[in-house]
Amino acid sequence: MAATIAYKVLTGPQMATLEHEGSFAGAPIDLADGYIHLSTAEQLDETLAKHFAGQDDLHIAAVDLDAQEAESVRWEPSRGGALFPHLYAPLLLETVIAYGPIERNADGTVRLPVAG
Repeated sequence: MAATIAYKVLTGPQMATLEHEGSFAGAPIDLADGYIHLSTAEQLDETLAKHFAGQDDLHIAAVDLDAQEAESVRWEPSRGGALFPHLYAPLLLETVIAYGPIERNADGTVRLPVAG
């Protein structure tokens, strides 16, 4: 059975925190809202355009939602009523299956990090 994967966009310093400390408590918006905002692969381009436009040094982490405590993941409505994955716990590096800098495919879509 394939894992349920969601994605977290991180700034360079936030990615460094995750790598060096093994966990990430959240960006300022996450801390204010009380959960870590994640996106599905389909939601990622819009998330980047809406919340990270013009920013450099961005990274993406592929998060295995099945590796989280079941009660810490909630799918809740957001933009246009779409369900987004929200993590009500720190993001642990051990649950990240792949990560790297944001790169784009030839068609402009985000290239998702691949484990391995």
